[in-house]
Amino acid sequence: MISDTQARQHGDSNSGPRHKIPIGISSCLLGERVRFDGGHKRNSYILDTLGQYFAYRAYCPEMAIGLGVPRETIRLVDVDGAIRVRGSKNESLDVSEQLEQAAHSQAHWHREICGYIVKKDSPSCGMERVKVYTAGHVERRGSGAYTRVLMDNFPDLPVEEEGRLGDAALRENFVQRVFIFRRWREMLGAEFGWRELTEFHARHKYILYSHDQELTRELGRELADAHKQPLLDYAPKYLSSLMKILKITATRKNHVNTLQHIRGYLKTELDGEDKRELSESIENYRLGLLPLIVPITLLRHHFRRNPDPYIEQSWYLRPHPDELMLLNTL
Repeated sequence: MISDTQARQHGDSNSGPRHKIPIGISSCLLGERVRFDGGHKRNSYILDTLGQYFAYRAYCPEMAIGLGVPRETIRLVDVDGAIRVRGSKNESLDVSEQLEQAAHSQAHWHREICGYIVKKDSPSCGMERVKVYTAGHVERRGSGAYTRVLMDNFPDLPVEEEGRLGDAALRENFVQRVFIFRRWREMLGAEFGWRELTEFHARHKYILYSHDQELTRELGRELADAHKQPLLDYAPKYLSSLMKILKITATRKNHVNTLQHIRGYLKTELDGEDKRELSESIENYRLGLLPLIVPITLLRHHFRRNPDPYIEQSWYLRPHPDELMLLNTL
């Protein structure tokens, strides 16, 4: 079962109008009554808040393979080391291959999206820590059969469970990755050369610093040396390294280091009082007394008064639309 919401214009941070970002999603999260009991798991934050920026393409693999509503629940079962998807009451019901094939069959639109939100704990859609039943005991070590194939086929695609979006850091991490993935796609769809890739990296360098500084430096060195090989051979490798860094949740310590780096661009521009105010803001963020949006807003203010061409192009101070308020809770 597939349904699409209509795209409309929105204002992306530091850019002109853009269409909504295409995102795959488990159908039940949009309120579609596709669960085993005919119910749904409508998520108002996903639909009403993220839905202002994301255009959802809904899919329920269990419905797609013909299980119907209502239906017997299914679960992950360890059978001699192999994870199977079987009926919770009738073990002769085995839909492992059907769910895997469902993921393969949807690859034509999976490759067009910029992220995917899946239903937690689902034996078909769960991303991680799904219950696996083994000889009378249960371990949370599985992935849903459909989502596992999706992630194997598209390892760089941002994927997240709706339950984990309740965590402020994980929520911001996912949305950030989606916006960066969309920018990557837009770059590939336009004139694409070594200059464009180098500029893309430069604009995201401070975001990457907030995730892992050493890996970011390694990627920078790798990019500088990569001109010896064909661009189209290197680009997928760059994307994989980029998304690997971005999957690492940014830490308060790394944000502080990044803020201090950016503050350095103002060292000759600010008077003593402004410097003290900015330093106190960063220190209070480090101590957990202020959210990240406070020092970032102060930096934005100073760079409006003292423009710097490099910082103007950086995405760090505006990684996603302010209206999402994702930096207000970090």
